Amino acid sequence: MSSALSRMPVVDALKAVACLAIVFHHLAFYGPMSDAAYPLFPTLVDGFYQYGRMAVQVFFVVAGFLVARKFAPHGVALAIEPMQLITQRYLRLVIPYLAALSLAIGCAALAREWMAHDSIPDAPSLGQLIAHLLLLQDLLDQDALSAGVWYVAIDFQLFALAACLLWFSRRFEAEGQRFASRLLIAGLTLISLFGFNRDSLWDETALYFFGAYGLGMLSYWVGRSRYSLLGLLVLGLVVEAALLTDFRERILVAGVVALFMGWACRSGGLIRWSMPQRLTYLGRISFSVFLVHFPLLLVVNAAFSQLFPADPIVNAFGMVLGFAISIVGGALFYQWVESRYLSQKMRLLLPASFFASGWLAAVGLH
Repeated sequence: MSSALSRMPVVDALKAVACLAIVFHHLAFYGPMSDAAYPLFPTLVDGFYQYGRMAVQVFFVVAGFLVARKFAPHGVALAIEPMQLITQRYLRLVIPYLAALSLAIGCAALAREWMAHDSIPDAPSLGQLIAHLLLLQDLLDQDALSAGVWYVAIDFQLFALAACLLWFSRRFEAEGQRFASRLLIAGLTLISLFGFNRDSLWDETALYFFGAYGLGMLSYWVGRSRYSLLGLLVLGLVVEAALLTDFRERILVAGVVALFMGWACRSGGLIRWSMPQRLTYLGRISFSVFLVHFPLLLVVNAAFSQLFPADPIVNAFGMVLGFAISIVGGALFYQWVESRYLSQKMRLLLPASFFASGWLAAVGLH
């Protein structure tokens, strides 16, 4: 994941900005610090509360872009075995994910000792633990153990769906249909943009989000095409039509990011454009920050709720402190967990420690 991004500073920068927006969104969305500090900067808090979550669309577009770049760089699917790829993707996601959920369970148990708040997840049940292990918590209507874990499940679904579509397209490409993979991806992208994404009943599935993911894949192929300008125009018209049919801010964000990445790909800017080193580093660790920031913010919120329940200035400082702890915590998590190669024994220990942390939290509750 990080090796691909390190060669593309623009991608790192986009992920960094999106990561910051998500952290600010959760700072604004989950109190009580933001509630106490609200009178100091209400417009800023309201802005991140309402719009910060849109940044997740950046991650979907970037993920689709990178999948096209790696598995179908010329618009023709490489020889791939989908189940092997899906298994590899699951392990890549689930190892840091389970470690972060173990942290989340412990932080929630600690926060419950200091405050009572709707943002604190309850001690997990066995069903919750199993559903989270399988990345099926939303589909099985299980309460999330941490904010944002839905994204990991959807990212896995999107990757699996794209891998299967690329594999399926190979039988047509073997018969001379050179555009089969692009047509399949474009078709499902259109169905998502004009159908599934307009119905919230589908928002627990990849079909709801494939519009953004597919735009990312298409932007890579368009950017590398000899007719890239025409392709970008068509892509822009598709986004415009989707917005005219049903205006959705999330699709506006996804469309703008996809067009920007397509243009950067066409011009060579993905590699050539330089970005601030701290920004690109934050982009590389963004997944780790995404995973651990909420449980860390829970503890900071609980501590300030206990010590300074109503002081606006002190709670504003607490929000800044929580933000800093989230970034530092993400950097340490990246160094100690996400970027490390784990032996087979350690991979087996992670689910065991995850279930053990859930059991201890449940026992502690009683």
